[in-house]
Amino acid sequence: MHVPDGFINAPVSAAAGVVAAGAVAVSLRGARRELDERTAPLAGLVAAFIFAVQMLNFPVAAGTSGHLLGGALAAILVGPYTGVLCVTVVLLMQGILFADGGLTALGVNVLDMGITTTVVAYALFRGLLTVLPKTRRSVTAASFVAALVSVPAAACVFTLIYWIGGTTDIPIGKVFTAMVGVHVLIGIGEAVITALTVGAVIAVRPDLVHGARGLTSSLKLRIDGELVDAPAPAPAQAAPVAARSHRRIWAAGLVTALVLAGFVSYYASSNPDGLEKVAADQGIDKKTEEHAAKDSPLADYGVKDVSNARISGGLAGVIGVAATVVVGSGVFYVVRRRRTPDAPADPTHDKESV
Repeated sequence: MHVPDGFINAPVSAAAGVVAAGAVAVSLRGARRELDERTAPLAGLVAAFIFAVQMLNFPVAAGTSGHLLGGALAAILVGPYTGVLCVTVVLLMQGILFADGGLTALGVNVLDMGITTTVVAYALFRGLLTVLPKTRRSVTAASFVAALVSVPAAACVFTLIYWIGGTTDIPIGKVFTAMVGVHVLIGIGEAVITALTVGAVIAVRPDLVHGARGLTSSLKLRIDGELVDAPAPAPAQAAPVAARSHRRIWAAGLVTALVLAGFVSYYASSNPDGLEKVAADQGIDKKTEEHAAKDSPLADYGVKDVSNARISGGLAGVIGVAATVVVGSGVFYVVRRRRTPDAPADPTHDKESV
C-alpha cells in the first residue's frame, strides 16, 4: 500500500504530511512512557522485522499479492505510540533508500500505513481483551482480529484521501470496492503473521509484549490447601537471567529478519500488491511520477551493478534490515534518554505476566 508520487495532489499530500508530522510528534512524547530498558532495544528490532517481512509478498488472488503493513504487530509488541514510530522509520528507509513509496507522498503513507493501522488495531485489541478471558491465548486471538481489521481500515483511509485529492477522475465507489475487497484478503495474511509473531514472543518472554502487560497477576503458591502470593524474586538474582534472555530474543529476532530479507525474499510473489493492482485496473496510476530516489544504488530492492538477482536482492534486504535496526534503535535510544519525571515507565512492566 505504498502510495507513489502523483496519486494524490500536492495540497492534500501536504495536508496529510502536516497531520502525520503532528501524530509523530505526539508519538515521540507518548513513546517516552512506553519505552524502558527492555523495550527500547526491542523497538528497533521490531522496525527491522517489519521491514524484512514487508519484502515477503504473498499471493492473495489471481495476479495480486500482499505484504505485511505492520502497524498492529508493532503496537501490540511495543505500544501504540512506539508502534507509530516503528512503521514511520520503516517507511523512511523504504522511501529514501529503496525508492518505495513517494517522497511527496510520505505523509500520506505514514498517515495510512503507520497511524491508521496502529490506532485501529490497538483500539480493537484493547477492546477485545476487556471481554475475552485474561489468558495468553486471548492476547494472540485479539492480535489476529486486530491485524485483520487494520488492513481494510487502511484501504478505507486511502480511498478517503483519494476521494479528496486524487489526481485522476475515477468513480470513488469503484475505488472503494476494489481497495477494500483485495485488502480484506491481504488482512488475513497480516493477521496470521501478527498472531504467530505475538504468540511466539509471549511463549518465551510475555513481559516483553506491551499488549499483554495489563493481563498480569501475582504468582500464587498453594500452601496447606490455600493459595497465597509467592515472594517476588530478588532483583539481583532475576536481573541477570532476564538480561540474558532479552539478549537471546534480540539476537534471534535479528537473525530471523536477516534471513527473511536476505534469503526468503527471493521467493516472494512477483505479482503487484493490492494498491498497484487496483491502481492499474482502475486507472489511478495515470499520473504516477518518477521517484526522486529512482537512481539510488538500492532502488527497487536490488544492489546496483550486481547482475545476479538472488545476490542483488539478498544484499539489498540485508542492508535494509541493518539500516533500519541502526536508525530505529538510535531513535528509540534518544527517546528513552529524554524520558522526563512526568513520563514514568509502564508500572506493570515488572509484574509476572499471565
